[in-house]
Amino acid sequence: MALRSKIGILACAFLLLLSVLAQQTPEPQPAPVQFICPMDPEVRSATPGKCPRCGMTLVANIPEPIAYPTTFTFLPARIPANEKLHLDIRVAQPRTGAPVKQFQIVHEKPIHLFIVSEDLAYFSHEHPDLKRDGTFSLDTRLPKPGTYKLLADFFPEGGTPQLISDVITTAGYQRSLASGIGHPAADLSSKHGQNLDVELSLDPEQPIAGKKTMMFFRLKPAAGIETYLGAWGHMLVASNDLVNTIHTHPIYVTDPGSGEKQVQFNLFFPREAIYRVWVQFQREGKVNTVAFTIPVTSLK
Repeated sequence: MALRSKIGILACAFLLLLSVLAQQTPEPQPAPVQFICPMDPEVRSATPGKCPRCGMTLVANIPEPIAYPTTFTFLPARIPANEKLHLDIRVAQPRTGAPVKQFQIVHEKPIHLFIVSEDLAYFSHEHPDLKRDGTFSLDTRLPKPGTYKLLADFFPEGGTPQLISDVITTAGYQRSLASGIGHPAADLSSKHGQNLDVELSLDPEQPIAGKKTMMFFRLKPAAGIETYLGAWGHMLVASNDLVNTIHTHPIYVTDPGSGEKQVQFNLFFPREAIYRVWVQFQREGKVNTVAFTIPVTSLK
């Protein structure tokens, strides 16, 4: 009996010790909330606020990305070249298939649509009208026969940002996209828009796929430079085979003096290719669109 009593006392003491240790051990604290920009996920903050790049409200606990089924419909269905073409874009709820009718305003528009030709000679940045039934509609004209890539950038209300592409070919055009791939020469020379000179420098000078490339655009004259669609600049990047397309915005804007403004974009080119880079800046109410051609190598 004495032995059993001692064992009971030891057991009680052990349980008491566990209770004390449990009280002393702090409960794990939840991870601090991070507020993230839905359009530029690399922009993060410990407090609520607005994204300095695109102006969107930072969101806590952004849901996992989910694709929204999107259809592009053309009239006439046999897509003509250099004639009037009507385009409708419809977005459906991923679970129910019901049409999406509400979209967040991003850079002052509910949708941004880019159209690029296979030879990279044609570029257009459009903003189709949003109809009451949720359809985006645009009347446009493709300048010549060929293959074109369309890139639609929009943000369904309650969803996540979408970047949806489609590749179309004008009626009667027989050449395949593969045979039409061009290999334009590098072109980093200074460009002149409607009322603005744009110079580009890169760091590193030779971009490497998968590594960060800093792109510095020097704008002259600085006087009269304005934000365009809520940002200091807009960029579209397309590989020469139209496989990769990127829509992005500046990370920094500085005034280095000498009557110029410098706008910095940071970019990760996804793979080795030749890329055409279109940038748009606004000065005194005029949108200046200029293009550069950048070869990107792989890490040897």
